[in-house]
Amino acid sequence: MPPKKKKGGKKSGGKKKSAKGKTPTVIDGISTEEMTKEQLEEHIVRLREELDREREERNYFQLERDKVNTFWEITKRQLEESRAELRNKDREMEDAEERHQIEIKVYKQKVKHLLYEHQNNISELKAENTVSLKLAQDDHRTNETDLRTDKRSLKVEIKEKELSHEDIMKNLKIKHDQVISELRTDFERQVKEIEAKYEKKMRSLRDELELRRKTEIHEIEERKNSQINTLMKNHEKAFSDIKNYYNDITLNNLALINSLKEQVEEMKKKEERTEKAMNEIMAENKRLVEPLQKAKEEVHELQKQLANYQKDKASLASTKARLKVTIDTLESLKWEHEVLEQRFGKTQAERDELYKKFVKAVHEVQQKSSFKNLLLEKKLAALADTLEKKEAQLNEVLSASNLDPTALTVVTRKLEDVLDSKNSAIKDLQYELARVCKAHNDLMKTYEAKLKSFGVPTEELGFKPLESTVGGQALGQGPAGLVAAPT
Repeated sequence: MPPKKKKGGKKSGGKKKSAKGKTPTVIDGISTEEMTKEQLEEHIVRLREELDREREERNYFQLERDKVNTFWEITKRQLEESRAELRNKDREMEDAEERHQIEIKVYKQKVKHLLYEHQNNISELKAENTVSLKLAQDDHRTNETDLRTDKRSLKVEIKEKELSHEDIMKNLKIKHDQVISELRTDFERQVKEIEAKYEKKMRSLRDELELRRKTEIHEIEERKNSQINTLMKNHEKAFSDIKNYYNDITLNNLALINSLKEQVEEMKKKEERTEKAMNEIMAENKRLVEPLQKAKEEVHELQKQLANYQKDKASLASTKARLKVTIDTLESLKWEHEVLEQRFGKTQAERDELYKKFVKAVHEVQQKSSFKNLLLEKKLAALADTLEKKEAQLNEVLSASNLDPTALTVVTRKLEDVLDSKNSAIKDLQYELARVCKAHNDLMKTYEAKLKSFGVPTEELGFKPLESTVGGQALGQGPAGLVAAPT
């Protein structure tokens, strides 16, 4: 880069002073006649520094001029070479065009000869085709008569075969009817045998159930009568005891009446309990009537099942086959379940590792982004401060040096160039800041999507991810490499 001008125009101010001579120059609000020796020396030192800076800039611009001249000469030579190549190409194009025209004429002559030969061949082929067509028509007529005679003979053979086929079908139907009648008689006999067999079983089951019901009812009645007798005996005994006890109480002590009343209440409760037990026994008797009815219904259902025995047998075979298939599928599903459990354990371990990595990466990204944001903000602040200082220095230089309008325009143009370069640097820094913030936001979104795909909600992180913005402006939706700098 060329050295940057901070102050300009003081040399020209010195020339102006030497040119006029008599009019004293004013430096920093003080004329040269009123300045002290130290102030003049400082001013001379500043003028020398500016002279050295101007020389450096002159050398830089001379180098730039030499570079431009060399580039111009190189491009001039390249232009001449390209023009020579273009001329050669034009000549080659003209030669190729001439050759092309000659070849076109030759090919036209060849095409004319070919057309003539083609027409001759067509006329010969037409004559040959007419002769062959007549011969083919004659052959076709003879073939057609032969085919018609064959067709008649085939129709006769088809009718004979149909008649023989109908006779065979009649014989087969008669045999089939005989087989069906034999099978029907066999099945009817088997059904009758099965019905007789199951009727015997039903009778035996009915007799057994009837005997069992009668024995159970008899046992229940005996238990009931024995319990009633025991309860009555206990009640009479308790009543006689209570009578004697009351007589003793009335004779011995009136104070024991309360305790006897309590005992009477207890005996009443016992009596209520015995009544409840009797009611329960009656309920049991009623409950036993219901199983009897159920047994009768089961007998009726067994009769129905007997009628559908063959169907049940077929359904049993199919259910056994289905059961075998379901057992096989159950074993395969168990094996798949074990495999899936192992996979689930692995995925849980991977999820935990990813969660740890995610938390670590989020902290690192937050630290890096915050550090980068701070650095960029400090750079922006430093550039703004330097810009203010440069503007202040420029204003001082312009106020101190009495420049002519042409020198002032040159200085202002250079200053504008410097300001444009600084503004472009600021825009680049703002773009870099926006790109870093967008990359941070994209990274946060990708991690959140990964967490959702692994079944980890963002609420379980323990913190809310920070979304970065640039100057309070919302960033775009494109990838981080395509972020536009905010205007």
